[in-house]
Amino acid sequence: MAEIVRMPKLSDTMTDGVIAKWHKKVGDKVKSGELLADIETDKATMEFESFQDGVLLHIGIPEKQAVPVDSIIAILGTQGEDISAILKEETQGTKETEKTKEAEGTKTVTLSEVEANNSTTTSKIPEGIEIVRMPKLSDTMTEGVIEKWHKKVGDKVKSGELLADIATDKATMEFESFQDGVLIHIGIEEGKSIPVDSIIAILGKGGENISDILATVNSTGGKSQDSKTAVTKSNDNKAQDASPIKHSTLSTNNSTESVRIKASPLAKALAKEKNIDLSKINGTGDNGRITKTDVENFKGTSTGSSAKSQTANAVALGTESFTDEPISQMRKVIARRLLESKNGAPHFYLNVECDMDNAMAARNAINAIPDTKVSFNDLIIKACAAALKKHPRVNTSWLVDKIRTYSHIHIGVAVAVEDGLLVPVVRFADQKSLSQISAEVKDLGKRAKDKKLQPADWEGNTFTVSNLGMFGIESFTSIINSPESCILSVGAIRQIPVVKNNAVVPGNVMKLTLACDHRTVDGATGAAFLQTLKGFIENPVTILV
Repeated sequence: MAEIVRMPKLSDTMTDGVIAKWHKKVGDKVKSGELLADIETDKATMEFESFQDGVLLHIGIPEKQAVPVDSIIAILGTQGEDISAILKEETQGTKETEKTKEAEGTKTVTLSEVEANNSTTTSKIPEGIEIVRMPKLSDTMTEGVIEKWHKKVGDKVKSGELLADIATDKATMEFESFQDGVLIHIGIEEGKSIPVDSIIAILGKGGENISDILATVNSTGGKSQDSKTAVTKSNDNKAQDASPIKHSTLSTNNSTESVRIKASPLAKALAKEKNIDLSKINGTGDNGRITKTDVENFKGTSTGSSAKSQTANAVALGTESFTDEPISQMRKVIARRLLESKNGAPHFYLNVECDMDNAMAARNAINAIPDTKVSFNDLIIKACAAALKKHPRVNTSWLVDKIRTYSHIHIGVAVAVEDGLLVPVVRFADQKSLSQISAEVKDLGKRAKDKKLQPADWEGNTFTVSNLGMFGIESFTSIINSPESCILSVGAIRQIPVVKNNAVVPGNVMKLTLACDHRTVDGATGAAFLQTLKGFIENPVTILV
């Protein structure tokens, strides 16, 4: 599945960016953590790196040319992958946007006009004051959480020093300053979230009247020519969340002298997790840059365990107590998207019960083959793929002004992780054997629990399977994973008395529940799909026909 790389918005004043240099060319293989390009913004020059493996299929902007925020600058994917549909859709979207602007009478504003407006609007903000705002680093980011402040009010801050660690819906970031000054105001406490563009800090010379500055910022909007939004570095995830050229400063306990370490954000995050001193690693990336692979292959010793022993506080009998746990950004995003899906898609549910005797016998026979082991969930995924081929109306999405029917079948597999739920995708499931599906699901599940999934691993699903049978759940309903039309909930296999050939005998049954979006899937369509799926599961040999 192709991964679209867009120009990120890294500050409140950034409207476009310039590709200073491409480090890769079309056709090159790109590894996670490798540099794609150097990007110039209105604030600084950044290193733009990949957070997935793939082949660079398309470069959307030449060097030394500016491109608006959110425009496609590159596409990564697999060798030979057809991206013509993506480019066509992007071109059409651009034309529609331009037409909308023309219809609304949008006026082109020159740079000089912008500068003049900014100068007029913000002349009251004292010189040397830097307003630091929460940047919008991805198209889904609406707020960020200050996990930790590295400075306190009154501290001197040097350009390149860390101000704070910030958690977004994508990753945890290091937030650093691009000017020298004194931290004269902190606008948000640790553990608290704040919307994008809100003030998180103010830097100055020291001794300024904060009340007057805040009043001026509130009255003018604070868009000063001198104000800068500190740029962040992503420790995880998408290429859209670009990391700047500035690198974090590491100081030893015996010296105040700082050493610059060239390392990718993923490498820094992994080194921190493993308690490895980056200065001891030889980087294999561009100009000696340390990559995630370098950290993973490092054979030296760690700096010591960071785990702290914790002793549970005993609670006296009869005493009421509770613990409040801050909501993670992953949980916030899950909650928001599920609410949007539940409220936005008119759900209805269909139930069917499957006789699992033949499926159990088939699985035992398959697993008797050396080096082969498939689960019931693997069988269900394969059966779903086969059923979707026969019922394409279920393999659809509601796109407001049209219904999209997919010719490919990408099945999402719900996986429970510590912070919530991830849905990695088995792509082209209908074209894969049971053993291939089994191996891929195991790999995706392990990487999901180890937090090593890449964005391309959980995007693009056209149908989802959620299985709670291993927990003994008889049946349940799931919320549709928008923009899909359906999600299948799989219950446990139960041994109960059943009637066969007019006699009551022991049987093995499993309940399936299909949640459908009524805008795209009618009751009869959903029922027909379930009947086909039931037939495949009860007679697994038919999946191969």
